[in-house]
Amino acid sequence: MPAAPCISLTTDYGLADGFVAACHGVIATLAPAARVIDVTHLVPPADVRRGATVLAQTVPYLPVGVHVAVVDPGVGTARRGVALAAPGGLLVGPDNGLLPDAAEALGGVSGVVELTNPAWLAPRVSRTFHGRDIFAPVAARLALGAPLAEAGPAVDPATLVRLPEPVVRVDAHGFTAEVLTVDHFGNVQLAAAADLLDGLPQTVRLTAPAPRGGEVTVSDVDDNGAAGRSAVRGWTFGDAPPGGLLVHADSAGRVAIAVNGGRAVDLLGVAAGDLVRVSG
Repeated sequence: MPAAPCISLTTDYGLADGFVAACHGVIATLAPAARVIDVTHLVPPADVRRGATVLAQTVPYLPVGVHVAVVDPGVGTARRGVALAAPGGLLVGPDNGLLPDAAEALGGVSGVVELTNPAWLAPRVSRTFHGRDIFAPVAARLALGAPLAEAGPAVDPATLVRLPEPVVRVDAHGFTAEVLTVDHFGNVQLAAAADLLDGLPQTVRLTAPAPRGGEVTVSDVDDNGAAGRSAVRGWTFGDAPPGGLLVHADSAGRVAIAVNGGRAVDLLGVAAGDLVRVSG
């Protein structure tokens, strides 16, 4: 661990209560020299997929350190608290699928322990606030250089809970992909890798979406001008006219749909988990 350790925090705790401050306080008490980076505390409550996506797309750009993530609807149940080692850092949080994608982004899981050593935890562990009483104190000790093995027994990485793979289906005419997440600007990120856009025409068509869980169809404009929304396959938001739809490769290397000066999620009426079909 670097001489000036770094700890990041990603949670669904929000900013209206003292939950985040309590985690900061525990870390500051145990590891006052550690630099704490708040990734976000505005993950929608209990949205593990959203938290996992934000975490995995952010950690490669953070200093080497310990990354705490808490989106934990199963807090206090039999779900395990774990710490994962990867070549690019350590991850601490619940074993509910939140951490593995971030570990892969840091080079892959090289070791896992279950957080059971009482000497590493708060003297009294709340059943509903493991971020303060388990994950924050463990992260502080790891940031100070304590061996991972002292946090608890080793766990077979194959037993980690993993989220279902998002839908990506490729065919001769294009692909269908799940909406992975929607960002603050209303941009719709698909699970599809950006290179699936290669070979599509410069102008595509976006038809009205089906109900939640259905499919949105993006296809090239036909010669008859059939009804539908026209979208540009471009590189920047400015490649579409003001208010126009853009299908592009986003900063995380995924296919995304945006509106120049607007919110694609509102225009399309889609949500995480819906399917979008893109075809040429």
